[in-house]
Amino acid sequence: MCGIVGILGAADVVDRLMDGLSRLEYRGYDSAGIAVMTPEAGLQTRRASGKLSSLRGLLNDHRIAGTAGIGHTRWATHGAPTQRNAHPHRAGPVTVVHNGIIENYAELRGDLQQRGVRFTSDTDTEVVAQLCAETLDQGGDPIEAVAETLERLSGAYALAFLFEDQPELMIAARRGSPLALGYGDAAPDGTCEMFVGSDALALAPFTQNVCFLEEGDLAVITRRRTVIRDRDGQEVVRAVQTLPEEDWRVEKGPFRHFMAKEIHEQPESLSRALTQFADHHAGGLRPILSGIDLASVDRVILVACGTSHYACLSGKYWLEQFAGLPVEVDIASEYRYRQPAFSGRELAVFVSQSGETADTLAAMSHLRGRVATRLAVVNVPTSSMAREADGMLEILAGPEIGVASTKAFTGQLLALAALAMAMGKARGRICAEAERALVTELSALPRLVRDVLELEPVIARQAEATAKASTALFLGRGPSYPIALEGALKMKEVSYITAEGYPAGELKHGPIAQVDKDVPVVVLAPRDALFDKTLTNAEEVAARGGRVVIVSDAALDGRQGASGFDHIRLPDLPPSVAPVGLAVVMQLLAYHVAVCKGTDVDQPRNLAKSVTVE
Repeated sequence: MCGIVGILGAADVVDRLMDGLSRLEYRGYDSAGIAVMTPEAGLQTRRASGKLSSLRGLLNDHRIAGTAGIGHTRWATHGAPTQRNAHPHRAGPVTVVHNGIIENYAELRGDLQQRGVRFTSDTDTEVVAQLCAETLDQGGDPIEAVAETLERLSGAYALAFLFEDQPELMIAARRGSPLALGYGDAAPDGTCEMFVGSDALALAPFTQNVCFLEEGDLAVITRRRTVIRDRDGQEVVRAVQTLPEEDWRVEKGPFRHFMAKEIHEQPESLSRALTQFADHHAGGLRPILSGIDLASVDRVILVACGTSHYACLSGKYWLEQFAGLPVEVDIASEYRYRQPAFSGRELAVFVSQSGETADTLAAMSHLRGRVATRLAVVNVPTSSMAREADGMLEILAGPEIGVASTKAFTGQLLALAALAMAMGKARGRICAEAERALVTELSALPRLVRDVLELEPVIARQAEATAKASTALFLGRGPSYPIALEGALKMKEVSYITAEGYPAGELKHGPIAQVDKDVPVVVLAPRDALFDKTLTNAEEVAARGGRVVIVSDAALDGRQGASGFDHIRLPDLPPSVAPVGLAVVMQLLAYHVAVCKGTDVDQPRNLAKSVTVE
């Protein structure tokens, strides 16, 4: 969840460290800092609580300069988000930044304190620096000191080290948290600048030549040579990939917030993703997951966290409908602690925007060898999950900077719908005529989303009234129920309104007690087989004085009790893709409520974009 940037450069690194950190702001953070190897005074650290603007102000007042440095944005886990707990942390000649959680830090800290070590922070990370410094004091060199330190750590980490007396050396290591190395252009003397980052986005301003450390890797980095050792201590070569520059642009353009920009990018992102799933000219589904026998699967397991979990709940409806398979949906943070039975013919699908979600990645690793196929549905094809999986569906959403997922969510919905249809075809449940009809509906998605976006002024007016509430309910039936859950989550994430999503049929089993004139009840009611039942639930709310907001592509004229409803009238929603259209409405509603309330839309309090700790 934290962000790491490191540079071994040929010129001053301070501005570039700050540039890299600014690209990691999307992850969410509450303090930041840098450490730079200065020629006059050695390693110098600047740290500040709050946003990067606070750190910039500190650097303006107390300038430092040097050609080697590490930087960090911290999302607090152990210790409050204060300056003393901000990274980098230093012990003697060792300075370190860290993403992850050291699970045995309390035991290690206690041992160190018994040996007279004094700590200056409340973090688990300082234990790493203190252990490494202690090993150096005992006569080890930096590489040995880091290796011995890592052997004593339990938990997850991505680490970057600098050493006071080694201005041309940086050491990086990862276990459970992602870390990338970037290679600069070669200079005439054979050296090249080297970069370390939590992800490729942080390195994009400096280089497009990147390799990704694998689980357990340790990298000894200099400008003349970089050596990577695997978990067994053997020297290995990790492939260097060239990343297209245009894939990493993060400007807001004409939009006030990244969230708004990314909501409006969905027609384009869905069009891009459709090219791998649908053959518009032939009117059929494209082959996906070559080499994977979809017809022999006897059960599908869907695993994810947060918004991706709700995408999986939608996928369950599609897989049951089109493929006729039993489907389980599990929250990744819980999955490893169950003891489910396996036949060995399951398809396990793991969904994550970043492909680095710690709980989801751990669940994927947990099922290695237990199921027939592990499939990753991700937005980052170079991510840990993509590399771990047996197969991958890339949602092609492009960089998503806003913490609240928007275009990645609809991309996940599209990928899961296409997977369900492909499995239905492989199992002989979808005939050629039905396949053509489904592809027609999929192909209409970008236009449908553009039409929904045209309703933004209407949705914004509804948001003005909703922003006055402290509580909101979201209701849906069938495939609309997961979107009601996602709508409530979006509202909580960006506006801080207490919002809950429920199956509409469960209204009378408790939630209706919350209904009064001050609680908006958003009812998702597409014109499908469950429309009349859903409208009946909306009328039950209205009969008790509740404010009902109906989101539907159906006309309500003449419907008893519907005259008092606020109606967001949508374009016609084909049943197979209706959840995507409804999701865009939920995004716009939450966004405009947040704008009305003046919250930090792109970086809501306490949240992080890429949850790389358990």
